Amino acid sequence: MVDCPAGLAAVTSALACPHCGSALELDTEDGAAALLCEAGHPFDIARQGYVSLLGGRGATVVADDADMIAARARFLATGHYDAFLDAVAAATAGAVDGGGVVLDCGAGEGSYLLRALDAAPGTVGIGLDLSKPAARRLARRDPRVGAVVANGWDRLPVADGAVAVVLSVFAPRNATEFARVLAPGGAVVVLTPTARHLRELVGPLGMISVEDGKVARLDATLGRHFELVDRQRLDWIMELAADAVDDLVAMGPSAHHTTPDARRAATARLIGPDGTVAVTASGQVSVFRRA
Repeated sequence: MVDCPAGLAAVTSALACPHCGSALELDTEDGAAALLCEAGHPFDIARQGYVSLLGGRGATVVADDADMIAARARFLATGHYDAFLDAVAAATAGAVDGGGVVLDCGAGEGSYLLRALDAAPGTVGIGLDLSKPAARRLARRDPRVGAVVANGWDRLPVADGAVAVVLSVFAPRNATEFARVLAPGGAVVVLTPTARHLRELVGPLGMISVEDGKVARLDATLGRHFELVDRQRLDWIMELAADAVDDLVAMGPSAHHTTPDARRAATARLIGPDGTVAVTASGQVSVFRRA
């Protein structure tokens, strides 16, 4: 029998059927744990501890594979992005009043969500991602988090008004759905890169660049439903060894546009005599309140 993981049990009341939108309840009949809606749609809980709540529409984006998720976990463990992690956590703590559910839409392996929960006692989290390798890793990390496989561009498998804070970290933003699932007074915390982010690597390693005007488009997209209440700019220089550079490129969408051998060869040409290369980290953490 597959027991329901503590994290999924903690957030089941906030989840909804991706087909009909009705509430989900835990079902343990027939020796297997599953979530079941009022209309009888079943969603088996995988033995790794996550649940797939994919709707019927096919995904238009490519999900992160296991290598990308592993690279992200390694890079975030180095501490080079701690300023980003801490800023998102602080913004979450400032937006939460007395606990509640934090939804990370595009959670990856969960580092940002877990740091946010640590900063906001009494909260539990839904880590939503299209990537099954991400969900497998996240499901094992913390009993406060329920790992859900879903498409962030579809109707989110979350109940109306069930969420206190939505996190969007280097991820697409479904503004209409964020507004639906947020409780009155709820907030969206968004981390976006600036055009300076990783600028030393973009050309030599063929990475996807951040276009000018990204923040203006963010404000326009979320402005239909939310009011901008806070924004913090973060810039610093990272001294990265070759392995860290390789993981930094491999963990994002640029990994789809190069091969590991080509990436490592290009990285070797950037490394200085001290074994590192100076790389700019630059981003903005924005907090939007539901209008």
